[in-house]
Amino acid sequence: MPTEVTVAADSTSGRVLLRACGITKRFPLRRRGLLRRPQGWVHAVEDVSIDVLEEETLGLVGESGCGKSTLGRILLRLVEPDAGTIEFDGQDVTRLEGNDLRRMRRNMQIVFQDPSSSLNPRHRVSAIIAAPLEIHGYGTRVERDTRVRELLEVVGLRPEHADRYPHEFSGGQRQRIGIARALALNPRLIVCDEPVSALDVSIQAQIVNLLGDLQEEFGLTYLFIAHDLAVVRQVSDRVAVMYLGRIVETGPALEVCDRPAHHYTNALLSAVPIPEIGVQARRNRIVLRGDVPSLANPPGGCPFHPRCHAATTTCATELPPLRPRTAGSNEHLVACHYPL
Repeated sequence: MPTEVTVAADSTSGRVLLRACGITKRFPLRRRGLLRRPQGWVHAVEDVSIDVLEEETLGLVGESGCGKSTLGRILLRLVEPDAGTIEFDGQDVTRLEGNDLRRMRRNMQIVFQDPSSSLNPRHRVSAIIAAPLEIHGYGTRVERDTRVRELLEVVGLRPEHADRYPHEFSGGQRQRIGIARALALNPRLIVCDEPVSALDVSIQAQIVNLLGDLQEEFGLTYLFIAHDLAVVRQVSDRVAVMYLGRIVETGPALEVCDRPAHHYTNALLSAVPIPEIGVQARRNRIVLRGDVPSLANPPGGCPFHPRCHAATTTCATELPPLRPRTAGSNEHLVACHYPL
């Protein structure tokens, strides 16, 4: 049997910038009333370990509600984990507070999913982008204004756009503003939380290309969260597939997408359309049985077993660890008793 692997990444191919070990987060379910005691728990993230290598893009993919965005916010300490540790550039940031945490956050920023709701409609673009600069005490007002206009040009907007309000821009332009805000403090890591899912397909390509250009120019590291495997395959160096709060497969993007080892990953890939004449019709579309189980009452054993056509009694009773698909290599890992 392969040896169990506790960290869901191969850190031998590059320098680890961000490392998370054993991250767990549960949210209480409360009834209405005076006492509001917890009546149960939503198992949003369960014992997740990932490494993000310097200047790479790690794609985190899965269905809506699987815990991807919660994990991304935990890594930035926007949501506090119930268990686990987070290291950034070798420093344990799990328990940082006050000024120490503020200084660390200069290096870690986020681009949110919906640019319409993530930008304050009452503030001009100049104030939105300058906000992190003011919080962290960057320069004088004149220097901040200069920086804002430089950032607008970097993301493909005009300096005079600084005086407008968010509602005066298209969705793609608003997302560029969000990216400019994330770049303001020269971060090393940016969590991209489904940055293109709310945009038209043609605009998605523009934002994806912009993120790639910025990564090359500034040496950025991305955690790219998405539910679209086609987008993730295009932008990612490595991919981690998440299901019901757990990582079920991770490895190099091309290998995971071309040779999936987990039955869930295979089902996701079968739903990705292929724009080649006749190919789509010949594909074996995998339709998963049943519905996604509730995170408030997750199944025992392998979390995917109620929907998996290859499940056995072992899958229903034993949780499979994340292990190498091939003995002796930690590049491609899978949590499945009977991998493909």
